[in-house]
Amino acid sequence: MQASRLKAAVALAAAAALAVGASGCAKSERDDDSGGAKTGGTFVFAGAGNPKNFDPIFNDDGESFRPIRQMYDTLVQNKPGTADLQGALAESWEHDPEGKVWTFHLRKNVKFHDGTPFNAAAVCFNFDRWFNMKGAAAQSQMIYYSDVFGGYAKNEAEGAGDPVYNKCEAKDDGTAVVTMNRYKGAFPGAFALTALSIASPEALKKYDADTVKQNGDSFEYSAFANEHPVGTGPFTFGGWDKAKGEITLNRNPDYWGEKAKVDKLVIKIIEDENTRKQELRAGTVQGIDFPAPADRKALSGEGFQVLDRPAFNILYLGFNQKNPKLKDLRVRQAIAYALNRQQLVQTKGPGGTKVADEFMPDTVLGYAADVQKYDYNVDKAKQLLKEAGAENLTLNFYYPTDVSRPYMPNPQEIFTVLANDLQAVGIKVNGVARPWNGGYKDDVQQFGKHDLHILGWTGDYNDPGNFVGTFFGRAKVEFGDQAMTEMFDAITKADATVDDAGKKTAWEQVNRDIAAKWLPAVPVWHAPPAIVVTKDVKGLVASPLTDERFNTVSVG
Repeated sequence: MQASRLKAAVALAAAAALAVGASGCAKSERDDDSGGAKTGGTFVFAGAGNPKNFDPIFNDDGESFRPIRQMYDTLVQNKPGTADLQGALAESWEHDPEGKVWTFHLRKNVKFHDGTPFNAAAVCFNFDRWFNMKGAAAQSQMIYYSDVFGGYAKNEAEGAGDPVYNKCEAKDDGTAVVTMNRYKGAFPGAFALTALSIASPEALKKYDADTVKQNGDSFEYSAFANEHPVGTGPFTFGGWDKAKGEITLNRNPDYWGEKAKVDKLVIKIIEDENTRKQELRAGTVQGIDFPAPADRKALSGEGFQVLDRPAFNILYLGFNQKNPKLKDLRVRQAIAYALNRQQLVQTKGPGGTKVADEFMPDTVLGYAADVQKYDYNVDKAKQLLKEAGAENLTLNFYYPTDVSRPYMPNPQEIFTVLANDLQAVGIKVNGVARPWNGGYKDDVQQFGKHDLHILGWTGDYNDPGNFVGTFFGRAKVEFGDQAMTEMFDAITKADATVDDAGKKTAWEQVNRDIAAKWLPAVPVWHAPPAIVVTKDVKGLVASPLTDERFNTVSVG
């Protein structure tokens, strides 16, 4: 299996339990279920940006998922440090020969944080909630659901399509049966998506969770999403102080699994990379994510533990084909040839970064080694622009601020290098910097204000559909809502192929055609992101999916 290849690649990282300490943290100690580890105290982790909210289904970014995955559980989960699957709220599962009917055997004696029982009825409530979500605003924010399940009972958001989901039945308290309209290669991996976490039905109803309002270029969410998130996870919600930029989570003493070793988890929002590093050195935070490539060696030399995750991700430069010039394949190819990606890797990429030739890592089934490659070629770029009548092209290039992503540690530096490459072939670039949440992502993914943009993805599970299908499986504002029917149909067909050999062949051809015929974006690099912790914290297992769970962490 391809997943085993990734597992082997991360064996060393998976085995490392990072110990990093919390100098200055108040500590209490418990002698309960800690397995011998020191317990109590507070673990403070520096987040690189504010979450959008805490309702899993309305999120698709890592800064939002970091606190969410501490408070909620999914039916299926990734084994720590790997992309392999294991049971979570479902102890086991199976499907019929056609891959349409999925039966989940649920864990017993699990309760939501509000004291209500977790059971099959709760599972079905969540699946039915997602499928029956009303309103274009709400549906437009359900990025993962739309990508995996294709559509809703009533499609109101632009781009929603043919639903995969059919129904969910609670056979008894411990058995939930989910029926699909057709097979989809995303399953069972997609059941581990943080966006598909199971929330308390009572809390969802009580706090009006389905109400999402759009006000111009921004969205407003419910009291459930902002103030009363309720899951089954190892931490409960303790508050979000937006003025201080702090999210507080409390230990859940009734958690069904490995109970948290610290009493509190604080995610402190520090948008500036240098400030995050300073607070790590000062001991006011005990962990940071996505350090700048140049800082890794220095931090390691100072005694901090710096762990590189394997590069299970992709950074790309995307085209908004709403711009008529960008509809011309020759212009998109010219831009691909104009980018000196190898130089970018060498000057701005973390150690181990590689130029990307397609939109998924080579550990994923369906990677094609013989795709058309766009090696740096200024003359070729200029020639194609001339042939297309686009020699005086001006493009608005959007990039995010106030954020570091696993695939994009310093967006402004990456933008600067790429913009210089484009200007060298005669393209005028207008750089547009926008804050990550409430600005950049909405401008790009909801309103399509850009011509070019940089964005990327860390894989959630080991399947080509999670990469290529997520990006290009349907019309999206991000790429100009182009009805690239041939591409969509090819992806749908590959995703519906049940046998591994046929699936591999189909996805390889999809990757060849994306590179040569469609080119909706340019793959830039695969970069191994790092996580850094101080030396007194034990038990943090780094994940290639950036899927770290903090219930295993102890301080001191």
